[in-house]
Amino acid sequence: MPDINYLLFLQNMRNATGGAFDEFFNALSKFAVDIMPFLPFVVLWAVDKRWGRRFMATLWIGEFINGLIKLTVCAYRPWIRSDKIEPAGDSKVAATGYSFPSGHSMVATGMYGTTAAWQWKKRRWLSILFIVLIALTCFSRNFLGVHTPQDVVVGFSESLLLIFVVGYVQKRTENSERAANVLSVIGIAAIIVGIIYVKMKPYPMDYVNGALLVDPKVMMNDFIFGCGGLAGFIVGDLIDRKAVHYEIPVGSKNLPILACTGAALAYAWRAYFLGATLIPLFGPHWGRFTGAFLMVMFGMVFWPLCIRKFTKEDASAQQMAR
Repeated sequence: MPDINYLLFLQNMRNATGGAFDEFFNALSKFAVDIMPFLPFVVLWAVDKRWGRRFMATLWIGEFINGLIKLTVCAYRPWIRSDKIEPAGDSKVAATGYSFPSGHSMVATGMYGTTAAWQWKKRRWLSILFIVLIALTCFSRNFLGVHTPQDVVVGFSESLLLIFVVGYVQKRTENSERAANVLSVIGIAAIIVGIIYVKMKPYPMDYVNGALLVDPKVMMNDFIFGCGGLAGFIVGDLIDRKAVHYEIPVGSKNLPILACTGAALAYAWRAYFLGATLIPLFGPHWGRFTGAFLMVMFGMVFWPLCIRKFTKEDASAQQMAR
């Protein structure tokens, strides 16, 4: 098994250095999935609405596709395939899905890659920095022993493809309300079909000493969360196009603090309050779906309305100055 041998080679490197680089690579991985998914909100609210929507589409379509592939292939993690693999840190208990493809690589490529595409002509150095971060984050998944090379390559590839596809579709449909409506219907239909598929398909049910090796219901959690986020993006975008019509209040003195506050609230919801409210109330699947849906709706509809309200005085002052 060449992939396992490669991970064992990296594991020997970790052991030889006494784990000196473990925390660095672990921090890279966590930053990509814990912090970067909130960048689309800030871009949408305060920098460039068009690119903010592109970020959001790339992220949530990526979450949907990645989860669908994971639950179709059902590849076990490296340490399950070989008892010689000892991943760094608490990966054995922290891993939240099947192994193939890598979700961290997908999110990192989607967020860093979209930023690189956005800034390529304006700030080439920033784009290069984010490309380096993609490479480091993808490598970290192998170095930490939590994903095989093929997991990382496919996670990277699906987001790279999505970056170009989402950009192309956006250019072709952004001036057509009818096309946008059709895409919304297709998206909702895909979510419904996807959830039915993962709920009804068969899964490997391997037991060790009478205990189920991997529980498929637990493996569904990330996919269901992604479905909720994608549904929130589709519905939120529809409401914005039909009713809210949010425009960034450029020049408002309140905008930076409002954008930072909104991102902090969204992060707190995902990191702390979702697990303490909706998941106990609705269960691990529908609680996550509802929580992700509300979080993205907050970003697409509720907080833009709040920004509009709290920057109204700035807009009035600018009009009077003119």
